[in-house]
Amino acid sequence: MSRVHEDSMNIVAMIEARMTSSRLPGKILRPILGRSTLELLIERLSRSKYIDTIVVATTVNITDDVVEELTKKLGVGCYRGSEEDVLDRVLKAARAYAADVIVEITGDCPLIDPAVIDQLIEIYLGGQYDYVSNTLRQTYPNGLDTQVFSRKTLEEVVNLTQDPVDHEHVSLYIYEHPDRFTLFNLDSNLPEKYWGLRLTVDTIEDFEVISSIYEELYPENPSFSLGDVIGLIKRRPELMEINRDIRQKQVR
Repeated sequence: MSRVHEDSMNIVAMIEARMTSSRLPGKILRPILGRSTLELLIERLSRSKYIDTIVVATTVNITDDVVEELTKKLGVGCYRGSEEDVLDRVLKAARAYAADVIVEITGDCPLIDPAVIDQLIEIYLGGQYDYVSNTLRQTYPNGLDTQVFSRKTLEEVVNLTQDPVDHEHVSLYIYEHPDRFTLFNLDSNLPEKYWGLRLTVDTIEDFEVISSIYEELYPENPSFSLGDVIGLIKRRPELMEINRDIRQKQVR
């Protein structure tokens, strides 16, 4: 990772990940080309120009011992906290790693694009917004989801709400209160037909899609981009038929 921002802010990528996913348990350690989806996600995050530290925020459950073991092997940070109160887990992880800026990622996004992440971080560093993301308006495929905000903002949130839904979804309170926080959404330049693509891993069908994309693109270019993925889908549109009928779970 190369640090290009000149100030002293510590920018931490926070990956929320656990083994007990409801629809596809153990998905973060499912292998693609001999490596787990979580390891591939971490590799992509490591290409960011701005991220200083990568931390996996997992749970205290014994089932997540393997997650901590993987982070040690990969040399990235790990924090273990509440399974249900993800807000508390992420905030305590941010404190433990002295994060000034949090880049929130979920463990089901092994196709995350570091170039998109860096765009979002650059906008945040411009200083005009409390919260910058590409999720307020869906113009990126599912699986590119990135949210950027400060630890200070999260400290504020934890004192403002005890709603269990707010505590399960870390940044929900922030973007549901534009009266209190200034928000920015980054739109993609993709044609609308690509906005709803499922490039996330939540079901076995999703995993099949992600595996196919990696098997096609990674051997020749490990740092392939979202543009490369879209190019592959144009050549092989049948890939997106595999998980076309899967519906994203709603927050509320």
